[in-house]
Amino acid sequence: MNPSPRATGTALEDAAELFRRAKRMVVLTGAGISTPSGIPDFRSEGTGLWSRDEPMEVASLSTFRTHPERFFKWFRPLAGQIFNAQPNAAHRALAELEQTGSVQTIITQNIDMLHQKAGSKHVIEMHGTLQTLSCTRCYKKFDSADFVKKFIDDETVPLCLSCSGILKPDVILFGEQLPQAAWFEAQSAARGCDLMVVAGSSLEVLPVAGLPMQAVDRGAHLIVINNSPTYINVRADVVIMDDVATILPDIAKRALYG
Repeated sequence: MNPSPRATGTALEDAAELFRRAKRMVVLTGAGISTPSGIPDFRSEGTGLWSRDEPMEVASLSTFRTHPERFFKWFRPLAGQIFNAQPNAAHRALAELEQTGSVQTIITQNIDMLHQKAGSKHVIEMHGTLQTLSCTRCYKKFDSADFVKKFIDDETVPLCLSCSGILKPDVILFGEQLPQAAWFEAQSAARGCDLMVVAGSSLEVLPVAGLPMQAVDRGAHLIVINNSPTYINVRADVVIMDDVATILPDIAKRALYG
């Protein structure tokens, strides 16, 4: 198949046919799947979070350890956007595909829990989650729902209920290693799939960006749906450079209902 940069009928039907034929579909999602839900991405020129802030100064592990108030000040508006966000049509389409057995695994670079809110069950969170917080002193874990409203409303830094240590959101900051179990599971899923779908990721952050190559090198088909080019477009069966929240539900509908 020849990659098509536009969401032509041919490209959509080619993608739907790959969906129908797949026995072990794995979907890798990035920020682009959640921006339609009101969550800003990090790297878009002019609008991404890193176009306004230096990541190592506000979102690094060293900053959190030495100046946690700086991290929480930066993080507060993002936390509000994430906790108020609702899944969009792309999240719901993936949940439906999982329920029908078409999608085996979702690997996400996002921390927003929107896949789970949409109903997806098998989600590998490569960059952690905002669902829980961990104490930096005694390591006790807490549900973030018990703290986030007060934090968003009046900037109260979350403190451990047992020892009063500062609670760190269980997300991966710069300078922190990926969760080992999630990384091994993601590699296994990528290497064992027969179709990899990249949805809303520019594939710029390693090592997760290398997962589609691991799939393709082992014979998997590849579909890339993203607004901007990725390094692996040349290896894809279908490339659609368009809004994933519009395109993915369209492909899912064609694959499931004809």
